[in-house]
Amino acid sequence: MKKLKKDQRGFTLLELLIAILLTGIITGGITMTIFQVFNMNTRTSNHMTAVRQVQHAGFWVSPDVQMAQNVTPGASSGFPLTLTWTAPGTGKHEVIYTLENMPGGLQILWREHYIDSDYSTTKVAEYIDPAETSFIEALEGGAFIFKVTATVGGQSETREYEVKPRPGS
Repeated sequence: MKKLKKDQRGFTLLELLIAILLTGIITGGITMTIFQVFNMNTRTSNHMTAVRQVQHAGFWVSPDVQMAQNVTPGASSGFPLTLTWTAPGTGKHEVIYTLENMPGGLQILWREHYIDSDYSTTKVAEYIDPAETSFIEALEGGAFIFKVTATVGGQSETREYEVKPRPGS
């Protein structure tokens, strides 16, 4: 073992404690930054998913209501929503929008489309908040208000669509 000469000195206990403290502060700051980046990424992703869900709902419901000759909203929220029309060359159309429960109290918006004897089902949107989603008749001009809210991981998005059925309906 090598002996220290009289004029050589090592680190004092205070210097070592300060070095450990500074290392801990820097490590904590880096850890918090990484955590915030991942947390923000998740929140942004959840919000974008909610935005896409309400856009999908508006994308499907709006043109169907515009085509409809008969619009029959269901119970107090307007669902199930039944839309019917006759189009030249394709026959009689009936579209029924329903909400189905999914885990966590949210719902899925389904679209059933009947064209004469053909039938198709489409999942329109998920994560729909039933308490904030409605289809009601507007007070003026024969328009309908379709309000839809999607909630994903605590991030919500709400859109309100005002849609008028085609004239003569």
